[in-house]
Amino acid sequence: MRPITFLFTSLLLAFALTASWMASGESKQPAGATPSLAGAVEWLNSPPLSLEALKGKVVLVDFWTYDCINCRRALPYVNTWAKRYEKDGLVVIGVHTPEYAFEHIPANVKEQVRKLGIGYPVAIDNNYAIWRSFDNQYWPAHYLIDAKGHVRYSHFGEGRYEAQEQVIEVLLNEARAIQ
Repeated sequence: MRPITFLFTSLLLAFALTASWMASGESKQPAGATPSLAGAVEWLNSPPLSLEALKGKVVLVDFWTYDCINCRRALPYVNTWAKRYEKDGLVVIGVHTPEYAFEHIPANVKEQVRKLGIGYPVAIDNNYAIWRSFDNQYWPAHYLIDAKGHVRYSHFGEGRYEAQEQVIEVLLNEARAIQ
């Protein structure tokens, strides 16, 4: 193979692999140390929570906003996981970070949480404090935190629900093994 053809083929392959990784909507590298849940203007369904206090539990942090269609499509899966794995030690925390002005009104968020049947804790993140702590950029965004308090997996956007559930199960098994 001529050097120029080899170089072109290598660059094309590298581009294709990078594009495929970016399109998958998930982080391939663990983010590491635990971000903070501090800064919520209000908590629904729970007193204020901290990830430090939840060490020993597996935590799913779901960034969402109630007027986001992608968030609404992901919500049935998050609700199911919250119910299915609660007894196994999964704690689901919704972080409602508003996109539009009307989503900043806590009464509107409370009404939507009720209508959508969300029973797990929801932090109202009107000041984007939690959003910034996670360095988040997407709705919906799911961060799975292991029992030691490290972000082990993230997924952005809809889909890959089976893969996300598999990670939940792996992290719960790990948590049981260290108890």
